[in-house]
Amino acid sequence: MKKPLRTLIAGLAAGLSLGWAASSQAAAWPDHVITLVVPFPPGGTTDMVARPLAQQMSKLLGQPVVVDNRAGAGGTIGAGYVARAKPDGYTLFLATIAHTIAPSIYKNLPYDFIKDFAPITTVASCPNVLIVNPKVPVHSVTELIQYAKAHPGQLNFGSAGIGSTEHLAGELFKRMAGIQINHVPYKGGAPMMTDLMSGQIQMSLETSGSALTQIRANTVRALGVSSPKPSVYLPGVPAIDQAGLPGYTFQTWYGLMAPVNTPKDVQAKLYATVVKALESPEMKKAMKSIGADPGGEPSKQFGAYIVEQTKKWHDILQAGK
Repeated sequence: MKKPLRTLIAGLAAGLSLGWAASSQAAAWPDHVITLVVPFPPGGTTDMVARPLAQQMSKLLGQPVVVDNRAGAGGTIGAGYVARAKPDGYTLFLATIAHTIAPSIYKNLPYDFIKDFAPITTVASCPNVLIVNPKVPVHSVTELIQYAKAHPGQLNFGSAGIGSTEHLAGELFKRMAGIQINHVPYKGGAPMMTDLMSGQIQMSLETSGSALTQIRANTVRALGVSSPKPSVYLPGVPAIDQAGLPGYTFQTWYGLMAPVNTPKDVQAKLYATVVKALESPEMKKAMKSIGADPGGEPSKQFGAYIVEQTKKWHDILQAGK
């Protein structure tokens, strides 16, 4: 049955109105506060990357960007929270390399890291630093490996939690060096660092952002960096690969993510905002303070990297079982 002309016109008008409203809503983004979820406690390197980024994004977008620390389970609690959030661009997530590792460690995660998030771009990357309590009688990577072999099971290495970057960097070091050291997980990098300085644990492969301040204060001793080459931010500290453990490299990255169905134009605006934020003097200063290199890779490239990293860590961890 044919519909009356008046009904067709009314329906067309309603459709046009809805389309205009949706377009107008997208164009208006953002019009209120944005939440940037950090899946680790305050004080760690992820937090140190997130806070200056949030400040610059606030300036560029004209709306507050508030950091929300939702720590636990190696960063997966915060990730799960954002995966369930409304995909409107108002709830974002600062992911790390730990989130490409988590699927191979945790069973029954409440999200799929590849399918449930839209990758925006990397924000920063930095090496981990092999650090020890100053009372440990070693001054090089080679000496540490020799000491660990002479004292099996007597050294404890700390991390920000099971599945964290420090955990996997430490396990990789342990496996490649052929030593027996014990993993001690914490609820974040800050409490781990406190126990390292006090001597409750003896070593860690901490991210450079959290380690630099304590290295410069001589409260911990740096033996090597996990990057292929020495870091300009740590003069005199060799690459682990060149200082006693050939082939050892590990790079920690931090990237902005949004729920998967976030509108494409909002994702594009987020990408442009982060790239511009990274060019600011404030972000450059913040990156330098934590020994990090700025990101800004295109979203498609970042997404492909996430897929590659997730497979890489799955293969490594499966081989180690």
